[in-house]
Amino acid sequence: MRIPKPESWVEVRPEGLYVRPGRFHVDPTRPVPKAVITHGHADHARAGHKAVLATPGTLAIMAARYGVEEGQARQALSYGEPVNIGEVELRLHPAGHVLGSAQVSLTYRGSRIVVSGDYKRRRDPTCPPFEPVPCDVFVTEATFALPVFRHPPDSEEIGKLLHSLALFPERAHVVGVYALGKAQRVIRLLREAGYDAPIFIHGALQGLCALYEAQGVALGPLLPALAREKEEFRGRLVLAPPSAIADRWSRRLPEPVTAVASGWMRVRQRAKQRGVELPLVISDHADWDELCQTLADVGAPEIWVTHGREEALVHHARAQGIRARALALVGFEEEGQ
Repeated sequence: MRIPKPESWVEVRPEGLYVRPGRFHVDPTRPVPKAVITHGHADHARAGHKAVLATPGTLAIMAARYGVEEGQARQALSYGEPVNIGEVELRLHPAGHVLGSAQVSLTYRGSRIVVSGDYKRRRDPTCPPFEPVPCDVFVTEATFALPVFRHPPDSEEIGKLLHSLALFPERAHVVGVYALGKAQRVIRLLREAGYDAPIFIHGALQGLCALYEAQGVALGPLLPALAREKEEFRGRLVLAPPSAIADRWSRRLPEPVTAVASGWMRVRQRAKQRGVELPLVISDHADWDELCQTLADVGAPEIWVTHGREEALVHHARAQGIRARALALVGFEEEGQ
């Protein structure tokens, strides 16, 4: 049997990646009849699809964010479990990005393409680790695909936060975190570092923190940062979406030390522009070294880069003898936006 060329059965359409022999899209950016979703962030998991396939964790996140849409078919697929859609065998594998995140492995007539979704390689106490899957084509993100992006160990960044908390006991410490994934990961890292005091959280984080707890991720004591006296926040940690730090909400906090947990905090100018006093380089995406290591681990002779800093990763891959091209997909946001 002749093995088909990858571009003959997976193509870029205005809605995103389309798998022709299965008649479905992966992470489409607009409503489609059938969608396979890698994870629950809003730029990958949109509302309005007629049929959705994802991990149980991702389906739970989508239900929490969008509700259960009338007439929508929902199919849960566990990691490693095979399912045939048309002529395509599909499996989901851990991506290590957030709760429920998955890579999509597609096999058609002897050809295997793996779509990474968003991923990271370092340990995350809130989700299973990334699993390299050998393939013929690896479709990878490239959010931090520049050599300047080398993320420090998470323990160092959490140590910086706890040191500042001890150094300024009269001040509140407010940490900007993305509501899905980053908030829960930072909380778990704090708990592992020995911080067992209650953590105040913005209302926008409460629902997803409760969902993580329901999915078996213990977060310890959390308190709503609402309708409290200013003095209650002295010497305490407060987690909130980055956007809330810049508005009137944060004015209730006593002399707040402003922190943001993001891979973009590696860029000092970004931190300065946002008025961040304590930048924490904690990312839910692979850094440059991890991206390059992943290409070696999966061993694909060809890579496609979906979004991010595409040119640098394409150049690196070609220097390693790997065929590479940028897909220039639109509609995916930077981390923490």
